[in-house]
Amino acid sequence: MVILNDVVKAFGGHRAVDGVSFTLQAGRITGLIGPNGAGKTTLFNLIAGAMRPDSGRIVLNGRVISGLRPDQVFAAGLARTFQIPKPFAAMSVLENVMLAPKAQAGETFWRNWLQPARVAREEALVRERAMHWLDFVGMSHLAHEPARVLSGGQRKLLELARAMVSEPGLVLLDEPGAGVNPALLDTIVDRIARLHRQGVSFLIIEHNMDLVASLCDPVLVMAQGQLLASGRAAQVLQDPRVVHAYLGGAPVGEDVT
Repeated sequence: MVILNDVVKAFGGHRAVDGVSFTLQAGRITGLIGPNGAGKTTLFNLIAGAMRPDSGRIVLNGRVISGLRPDQVFAAGLARTFQIPKPFAAMSVLENVMLAPKAQAGETFWRNWLQPARVAREEALVRERAMHWLDFVGMSHLAHEPARVLSGGQRKLLELARAMVSEPGLVLLDEPGAGVNPALLDTIVDRIARLHRQGVSFLIIEHNMDLVASLCDPVLVMAQGQLLASGRAAQVLQDPRVVHAYLGGAPVGEDVT
């Protein structure tokens, strides 16, 4: 569970996040929508530790995480992906996933010299887990290819595998459907749904309203840095305030040409 209490983040005189409060219940796929500039990505950055709030609190499973570093938030069980994935292009797909697990023994240089057997055992376990998640997202056949060969949709799947290899309880997904062809989008949606059935919680920024309506419950709407509405997708997308924020009068998702 994540609780945000009156969270504020300002840049100069502009409040990108302006007193936002809500609770993310465990076991849910929560959608976060809003027009461009609403403050969604800034809010993600605050939750994930990439930014510090100016005021307010963010609590993850009873622990205050507002102000912690990203690696500390990650260690607490929260992972995130990015709207534009940037894998290490020259490294293999498998190596990119293997980077993610926290506190690997091989990261301490002296253990490679004094405890080589421990480092080797741990690396073998990490490799096995990484292959499991690559297989889960349908990319095990690309494990030894350099990440630079991946399409945009495949990079999204790589990010999902990399997020899951550390078995987080909550995953923040930043526009998983953006720039993805329909076949890969179906794969992404299916994998998110399968992980949800396995007990993983998600907070998803997304502009694809079909994806939001089919996958997310509840849905949160931001506009001008504030939380505008929340509830079931069908209810929220017909809320007059949401309609006005998006399109100035036409129901969200309808053709206004």
